Amino acid sequence: MSNDDFPTDRPAVVTCGLPYANGDLHIGHLRGYIGADAFNRALETLGQETAYVSGSDMHGTPVAVNAEQEGVDPEEFALEWHDQYEETFPKFNVDFDNYGHTHDETNTELTQEIVRTLDEEGYVYEKEIQVAYDPDADQYLPDRYVEGTCPYCGEKARGDECDEGCQRHLEPGEVEDPTSTITGNPAEYRERTHKFFRVSEFEEYLTEFLDGLEGTSNARNQPRQWIDEGLQDWCLTRDMEWGIDYPGEEADEDIVLYVWVDAPIEYVASTKQYSERVGTDEYDWERVWKDDGEIVHIIGRDIIQHHTVFWPAMLEGADYNAPRAVAATGFITINGKGLSTSRNRAIWAKEYLDEGFHPDLLRYYLTTTGGLQQDVDFSWDAFQEKVNGELVGTVGNFWYRSLLFAYRNFEGTPEAEVSEEVHERIEGAIGETREAVNDYSLRGIGQAATRLAQFGNEYIQRNEPWKLTDEEPEKAAQVIRDCVQIAKAVAVLLEPITPEKSQLLWTQIGEEGDIADAHLEDALEAPPRSFDEPGELFAKIEDDRVAELNEKLEERVAAAASGGDDEETESDDTDEDEAGDMADVDDLEPLLEDRIGFEEFQNVDIRVGRIETAEGIDGADDLARLEVDIGFETRQVVAGIKQLHDLEELPGEKCVLLANMEPAELFGVESNGMILAAGEQADLLTTHGDAEVGEKIR
Repeated sequence: MSNDDFPTDRPAVVTCGLPYANGDLHIGHLRGYIGADAFNRALETLGQETAYVSGSDMHGTPVAVNAEQEGVDPEEFALEWHDQYEETFPKFNVDFDNYGHTHDETNTELTQEIVRTLDEEGYVYEKEIQVAYDPDADQYLPDRYVEGTCPYCGEKARGDECDEGCQRHLEPGEVEDPTSTITGNPAEYRERTHKFFRVSEFEEYLTEFLDGLEGTSNARNQPRQWIDEGLQDWCLTRDMEWGIDYPGEEADEDIVLYVWVDAPIEYVASTKQYSERVGTDEYDWERVWKDDGEIVHIIGRDIIQHHTVFWPAMLEGADYNAPRAVAATGFITINGKGLSTSRNRAIWAKEYLDEGFHPDLLRYYLTTTGGLQQDVDFSWDAFQEKVNGELVGTVGNFWYRSLLFAYRNFEGTPEAEVSEEVHERIEGAIGETREAVNDYSLRGIGQAATRLAQFGNEYIQRNEPWKLTDEEPEKAAQVIRDCVQIAKAVAVLLEPITPEKSQLLWTQIGEEGDIADAHLEDALEAPPRSFDEPGELFAKIEDDRVAELNEKLEERVAAAASGGDDEETESDDTDEDEAGDMADVDDLEPLLEDRIGFEEFQNVDIRVGRIETAEGIDGADDLARLEVDIGFETRQVVAGIKQLHDLEELPGEKCVLLANMEPAELFGVESNGMILAAGEQADLLTTHGDAEVGEKIR
């Protein structure tokens, strides 16, 4: 592992959180798998040796429970979902170099080998603990067979995670007031012997690991709280039959390794399988995982703890290489509300494809709407606006108009040299892409390409080659030569985000082979001299189509709310369902009973402001420093919007600011006012009309 800029001379591996083999995929899941695929492709455009691997997570209690309900073997049940995922991912142009699963022989052997090493090195011990037991069912209750109350925040929790509250990992016996999900009856705690991993011995190592970790700030900062509170040792085993046996002859046949032991080891196993398939001369898995390779994990925000505490401690204890980066994505909301599979408020992967939309449209939306760690809201209206405005209106429009003009007037690329202005602009876009890759910014990668296409539209409009063909044919040839070069460069730069559409453009301009093999520098290589008449690569989404899609979604949600879909659908270990995702009255904060008089309100000075600058505060997960113009002066304000807004897009936006609030210091930064926002997603309040900056709100 290094912290050198990509590309390095060390092999890299990119992974995404394992899909849990227990339900249909939706766009909340696809955000991570598409994001990791795009990042891996971007590394390849830099010339980085890399592989993209993952696999289905086959173990755990939800699989066992649902298999039992369907009357089938857990392996058979999980393999059906695994096969479905293998078929689905390519349909979204997600191109794994290897996709395995946690129950295969490679992962089983590696898991037992790593656990055996941890045991031999003295990092594993036995301990009597309290385990939930259902006397009516006459069985011990692991993980999600148990529900109760979180001991840390008091919210409803399942046996291994406070999924509706603080999202902390929970050890067996921690859930208060346990209830059996099998019978619905209260459970009781009984003593049971289990294996524990001495995570607490890695506190110093993990602190240093986080200091050097790249990726998103939430993946670095969130775990520090758990370390500061004191690390708890981790129970490695569970009372069930479905899973990987603890290594050794003395293993209890009713106890298996906890799913979060073997799940991340699948990253290693899948890399090994890829290496064995292509040969170590082409890709050496041991150099990646046991030497100095570059390991990048792209995961859901709710499994940060597993990837930044448990997993690196296991790797260190077993003498494996540590991850270079952990990038955690935000959640997906639907029409401003939490994605809920039980209420059918979701856009399913199969549904999206059945509606006939191209996968690259969704790839573009999910990767370029907001920063990687920010929550992203999906609505068909926003999807239409993004596609029509950026892909159709900017990229597609430039590609088609410039190439069509080149074909009709020059039968391809004119014989001229690229101008200095265009050469420098393409070089600048290449530099922006390199910077975005090293900042783990998928949005930045997409924006570099889209901005170059926007420049191309402005360039062709400014030079009007259609007016030059008769009077200044050489000048016309020069302009169109530049435009064809820009079109090729946009295709190369946009390939990680829209691989199939970029390949189509690549073919249209007469290039041979696969654009996925091109590097950034190829954006400046001359296109072929001749090519055929191009076609339009993007189509506008019409309003009536969006209205139809909105109606379908509303009908599904209404049907589920009326009892058509009562069961919560477990999807994977990065479940996107969140507490409070229905925006009904029960979820709103109660009105305050205490009233204030008009004179008191008159003492509150609220002004219209305009955000001039916005930047994150180092070391703070949620805080951003804003400079807000309120007419009379510019105020420095600290706001908790770092993970909820794309800070780069805020400058120029109007806001509402409480101007006569007492100054306060947060993370060493003075805040002189408060911007007003609504709801958990910090929807910034603004003005509907043309109110001037500095005007008082009455």
